[in-house]
Amino acid sequence: MTDMKMTEETSEVEETVVHEGVHNYSSEDEWVKPEDPLILERLEWFKDQKLGLMMHWGPYSQLGVVESWALSDGDADWARDCIDWGVEGEELKREYFDLDKTFNPIRFQPELWADLAAEGGFKYLTFTTKHHDGFCMWDTHTTDYRITGPETPFHRHKYADICRNLFDAFRSRGLAISTYFSKADWHTKDYWAPGMERGEKMWRGPSYDPKEYPWLWEKFVRFTHEQITELMTRYGRIDMLWLDAGWVNERSGQDIRLGELVDNIRREHQPWLLSADRTVGGAYENIITPEQTLPERPLNVPWESCITMGTSFSFNYEDRYKSVRELVHLLVEIVAKGGNLALNVGPQPDGRLPRAAIEGMKGLGAWLKVNGEAIYGTRICEPYASEDEKIRFTRKGDVVYAIRLYGEGEAVETELAVPAVGGFERASLVGTESELPMRGTDAGVTVTLPESAAAEGTPIALAIRLE
Repeated sequence: MTDMKMTEETSEVEETVVHEGVHNYSSEDEWVKPEDPLILERLEWFKDQKLGLMMHWGPYSQLGVVESWALSDGDADWARDCIDWGVEGEELKREYFDLDKTFNPIRFQPELWADLAAEGGFKYLTFTTKHHDGFCMWDTHTTDYRITGPETPFHRHKYADICRNLFDAFRSRGLAISTYFSKADWHTKDYWAPGMERGEKMWRGPSYDPKEYPWLWEKFVRFTHEQITELMTRYGRIDMLWLDAGWVNERSGQDIRLGELVDNIRREHQPWLLSADRTVGGAYENIITPEQTLPERPLNVPWESCITMGTSFSFNYEDRYKSVRELVHLLVEIVAKGGNLALNVGPQPDGRLPRAAIEGMKGLGAWLKVNGEAIYGTRICEPYASEDEKIRFTRKGDVVYAIRLYGEGEAVETELAVPAVGGFERASLVGTESELPMRGTDAGVTVTLPESAAAEGTPIALAIRLE
C-alpha cells in the first residue's frame, strides 16, 4: 500500500517532535498534574534525586554508529553520515539487523557498573531495554530478536539477561530503576510490515495506515503491551517507565492505548510507577525530558535533561568526552533550574565502559561527595543565577546555597560578592563546618573565602551555605 499524502502530512507533524535523532520537549504548559497522591509523592522524590545515569546499549555498539536511526530511509540524510563502507538502503538494514548474531559482550560486569554509578553520585539508572531497532536487552518471550535469543552468542553467558542483572545490581546499591522503552519497533513485522512500504522510502512510523489496517495495528498494540508488562512484572521494582518515540501517539493515529496499560500496571503491580511519555504531553508525561539541551529558564514542573557525556548516545570509537569541570557545571546549571541531569554513557561492544566515561563518573562523584548537600534534595531559588552568570543558587528549606563556578585557570577571589537572596546571619563552606566571615552590602552579602579554597589550583566550583 502507498499513501504518500498521509506520509507527507505525518512527516510534517513528526519534524516538530524529533530532528536528527534529537527530540524536542514538551512545554511547561503541556504538563498535567497527576491526581494520584502517591504519584505526586513520587514526583517530589524524583525532584530530590538530581542525577541519573542513562545508558544506550545494544548490538549497534559494535559499529560505533548512531543507535537505530540509520535504519530509517526518511532520516538517511543525517543518520547515515557514519555509514562509510559502501552499503545503503536494504543492504544496510540487513547488515544492521544481523548484528545480534555477533553481539557478545563477555566483559560485561553489572556489579562493577553499579559500583561506579554509586561512586559517581548517581541516584537512578535509565537503561535502554529496547531502542527503535527492536532489539530487546531482556529475556522477552515475544521475539527471538533479543539478548537471550538463540542467534545471539551472549545468550549462553551467566549475565545473558542484561536487564535483570543490571537492575538487581543497581538496586542493591540503593539506586532506582527507570526503563527506557521505544514505542516504535522497526524490527517487528507488525510495525514495519514487508511489502507495505509507504512509497519508495521507509520513515520512522509504521509502514501502513493503522486506520486502514486496524487488525494489524491491534497486533502491534498487543505486542507492545506484552513487552512492557513483562518488564513491569518480571524485573522487580521499576520506578519509572521512560517512553521514547514520541511520534507514536493517539494524535498521529498511532494509538497504543498507553493510558490503559499504565493504569493497569499501577493498579495491579507498581502503584508508584512514574511515566515519561516524552514529547506527547498529557496525563502520562509526568516528567518533561529535554534532550541535549537545557531550558532557558527554571521550570516549575518535574523535568530532566538527557545529555551525553561525550557527543553520542551510543558508543562511538572516536568520541570526545566532557571534562569533569564541564560535567559539574552542567549539573549545577540544571539543578539551579529545578531539573535533574540524566547523564548518558554508551558502553563498549565488549561490555566495558569507556575509560574516559569512568574518569568522568569518578570525578563527578568526588565533587558531589563534598558538595552534594547543595545539590541533592534542593529546589529552585530565585534568582537562580547571578547577573554575571558566575553563581548559581539552590535552596533547601531556609538554607540557600550559592555555588560559584570557576573556569579553568580562573583566579579564586578573596571575597565573594553574593547578590541579595534573603537575610542571612551565617555563611560556611559546604563540606566544612567552619563559619566564614561575612558582611552585608547594599547588593547582598560578601563572604570571605578561606585560603584553602585555592590550595590545589582553581576549584571546579565552591558551594557556600547561607543560613
